[in-house]
Amino acid sequence: MAYRRRGISLLGLIYLIIGIYVAWVHDYITPSLLKKVAQALLAVLLWFLVLLGVDLHIGGSS
Repeated sequence: MAYRRRGISLLGLIYLIIGIYVAWVHDYITPSLLKKVAQALLAVLLWFLVLLGVDLHIGGSS
């Protein structure tokens, strides 16, 4: 029986890592962007806390 492996291949992972590095070097990815993405992910995953009025901004209000 042939099993099909799901997920990303090693080549695909290397491609993504190089792409992230190039985007970082050319300032497409910045620390402020990463902070905003992290805040957005927290808000999506912890939406019930947002409805209760909890501030999910990283490092205080911004």
